[in-house]
Amino acid sequence: MRYLMGIDLGSTSIKAVIYDYSGNPVSYGTQPTPLSHLDPAQPTWSVWEPEKIWACVKLSVRQALSRVSSPDDVGAVAVTGFGMDGLPLDKNGAPLYPMISWHCPRTIPQSRSFSEKIGKKRIFELTGKQVMDIDSIYRMLWLKENHPELLEAADKWLLIEDFINFKLCGVQASDYSMATCTSVFDQRSRSWSKELIEAAGIPLSLFPPVYQSGTPLGTILPSAAEETGLAKTTQVVLGGHDFICGAYAVGAIDSNVLLDLTGTWEMLLLATDRVNLSDDLYNSGYYIEGHVATNRYMYVGSFISGDMTEWLKHHLSACNPGALEGSNPWPAIITAVEEAPLGSRGCFFLPHFSGAGAPFRDPNSMGAFLGLQNIVSCGDMMRAVFEGLDYQFRMMLESFQSYRLGTPERIIATGGAAKNAFWMQNKADITGLSLTVPDVYEATPLGAAMLAGLGCGVYKNDAEAVQAVQKPSVTYDPDESKYRQYSQYYNEVFCTLQKELCGINHKLSSLFR
Repeated sequence: MRYLMGIDLGSTSIKAVIYDYSGNPVSYGTQPTPLSHLDPAQPTWSVWEPEKIWACVKLSVRQALSRVSSPDDVGAVAVTGFGMDGLPLDKNGAPLYPMISWHCPRTIPQSRSFSEKIGKKRIFELTGKQVMDIDSIYRMLWLKENHPELLEAADKWLLIEDFINFKLCGVQASDYSMATCTSVFDQRSRSWSKELIEAAGIPLSLFPPVYQSGTPLGTILPSAAEETGLAKTTQVVLGGHDFICGAYAVGAIDSNVLLDLTGTWEMLLLATDRVNLSDDLYNSGYYIEGHVATNRYMYVGSFISGDMTEWLKHHLSACNPGALEGSNPWPAIITAVEEAPLGSRGCFFLPHFSGAGAPFRDPNSMGAFLGLQNIVSCGDMMRAVFEGLDYQFRMMLESFQSYRLGTPERIIATGGAAKNAFWMQNKADITGLSLTVPDVYEATPLGAAMLAGLGCGVYKNDAEAVQAVQKPSVTYDPDESKYRQYSQYYNEVFCTLQKELCGINHKLSSLFR
């Protein structure tokens, strides 16, 4: 045994990546994830057909194994992926209905009616989850209302990762991070919430046993070995929710490390060893999931980020002739942003194009440029977008401390925006904290592979697994003089914007949204 495998069930692609024990990629295979629209009368309804997903997993695994000397070299495998989508299985383990995708809007009525019946706050008090239309219990309620005979015939409901584990080793189980995505998992007791499940009128027996990520489930079934090429002796180990596996891979397992996961949404993740489900936390919009690290949880906050820089690229860059040359306008945009002065000549940007997320949730808040004068250039406005996003980031960072969730001492950033050196440096300057961007290949499947190693004894504990895969990184240290200047602008101006603009933004929202 020399290698570990992580299988990542992504929304756009399914990957099987083989790593050595130091987290170096050895081989990989990938297939596009097939999203299906099976009802012509409902073109927006989206599903994952279970046998198609399994077929892509098999192909990806075979591709990855084709580049290693022997399947026996892969000692263990763990599965990760998106969280909420699942399906009912009969007593023989056969699927009864496709997995309703998180893309699909059909469960909005069920989420509204159930959360009104129980109370959104009560759901949060038990599960740590804000109400999300895509969570599993609302899929189950939709099936109960529309195809009750299928739910009655079901023996178990498995989430997508759990279904692939079942296909690999024949065991039906889930982990704490995935179980959180059902919105009926009690965080304090780490067990299924009888109160919520009974209120939904769903049999408790449909829900599988739940264990800590890194728990061994069994070895590869003979049929799965034949179909995937994996050795029958390969261990199947519980993985977890994709972004939390990614956090595990870069060492975000303690409350002194804040993970900044950048993309269309910017997600701030903070590990903790305790559950805080206060009223303030509920009102803020934060939520909590089980961590894949042992005896840990993960606080999660998010706001739209990359979507606004894309808006900048498509609209504000038109003011900058240099940005229109060539197919990639970003080099010219960043040059213009770097040439603009700190503070953008008094131009401020409120990054609420899709409402305000944590820590002051308000769906009716809207974006704004303020402080426009005839001296403000397009480059200043573009810089103000980045500064506004980073002020928002600082506000969320400070809220973790004010809600006593933890005291972040350093930031780790991953995702697409982490490649933008200006953005990362500006984030360090505004927060006053060092920011590290690790050189990690595919953090999500790496996190799964680390859990596979934990389950088969390659690593003794989480700390040893994290230490084993550490990689070189780029660190951005704050400029103290810039931090002091930014702190004045942040405290005296940005922190007041949402409150000061609340009335007019709510009026605009009622008129135009």
